[in-house]
Order: sequence, then C-alpha cells, then structure tokens
Amino acid sequence: MKLNVGGIDRILRIVVGLALVAWALMGGPVWAWIGVVPLATGAFSFCPLYTMIGMNTCPTNK
Repeated sequence: MKLNVGGIDRILRIVVGLALVAWALMGGPVWAWIGVVPLATGAFSFCPLYTMIGMNTCPTNK
C-alpha cells in the first residue's frame, strides 16, 4: 500500500471526517457517518480512489 495522501489533503480529510462523525454522534443525519471514510483515508494516508485515477498528493512518493 503506497502512501498517496499528503500534507494539507490529509489534514483536511481528518478535520472533515471528525466533524461529520461528531455531527452524527450528536444526532445528525445518518449519512453523516460517511465521515468515517475521509477520517480513515487521512489517518492511513492512503485513498483507494486516488489509486484508481492515478492521483497522488504525497510529496515523498512523487
């Protein structure tokens, strides 16, 4: 598994993921649980979609 999420992209994913999960926990809509996806991709610095479309924002792997 090559890292393909880096820098600001990673930080934004984690912040947005945490915000959506917090919203879901506070009684928000069920779809807010989708925040688990950006949270996980930010935490692991790997996005399967980026691999499929050939994108890479991680400067160490360019």
